[in-house]
Amino acid sequence: MTKQLHAFALLAMGLSVSSLSLAQEHTPPKLPPQATEFYTPVPPKITPGANNTAPPSDAIVLFDGSNLNGFVSAKDGSSPAQWTVEKGELVVAKGKGDIQSKLAFGDAQYHIEWSAPTEIVGEGQGRGNSGFFLMGMYEVQILDSYESKTYTNGQAGSIYKQHPPLVNPLRAPGEWNYYDIIFKAPRFDKNGMVTSPATVTVLINGVLVQNNVILRGPTEYIGIPNYMAHADALPIKLQDHGNPVRFRNIWVRPL
Repeated sequence: MTKQLHAFALLAMGLSVSSLSLAQEHTPPKLPPQATEFYTPVPPKITPGANNTAPPSDAIVLFDGSNLNGFVSAKDGSSPAQWTVEKGELVVAKGKGDIQSKLAFGDAQYHIEWSAPTEIVGEGQGRGNSGFFLMGMYEVQILDSYESKTYTNGQAGSIYKQHPPLVNPLRAPGEWNYYDIIFKAPRFDKNGMVTSPATVTVLINGVLVQNNVILRGPTEYIGIPNYMAHADALPIKLQDHGNPVRFRNIWVRPL
């Protein structure tokens, strides 16, 4: 084929000789595999827990069954927590109020195990109700919704009144459920405006129920959630909703 015919063929395909030459000139050079490999930083080595729920070596243990030293009353943030410890389990004491961690956290991985009362009292939100509040204000619902009807964005594993769980993998009352939670705290600018909303991923008993969902603000029982600027790290809170929910093995890994 002559050069003239070749150019004509390129033009017929919507290409020009100059554009083809330009494309050839900008073809990326072939790189060795080492060009896209890096060796630093090296991830720190930690020891995993002895089983799927035991804390890894870099976790902060908030409750190990021995005492309530990791918590205080949420009423004033300083007086002793008044829930009870029975046989290595933390039990909600009705009327004593919420409790919160002494330490404050922002972005974090949490693990918490809980068991609903075997004595079935009430229905819906009145049955085995408590809550795990990230930063004290973003609630992952704890509830006996094993075989109990309630609004779906208020059942166990929901981000209360915002996101229902994808599925219900709860175990029966008296059996132990465990939550694994990955939380990214919201960010605010100097004027108090949200630059990045909070997100949360939740697994119940190893099953994904919240997939990196975006929080619209603190969880509210009544009304629409709205962000207000707050500290980068705040205590977590456990709710006294009047039901003797039990907890064990609570730990956190700040991220």
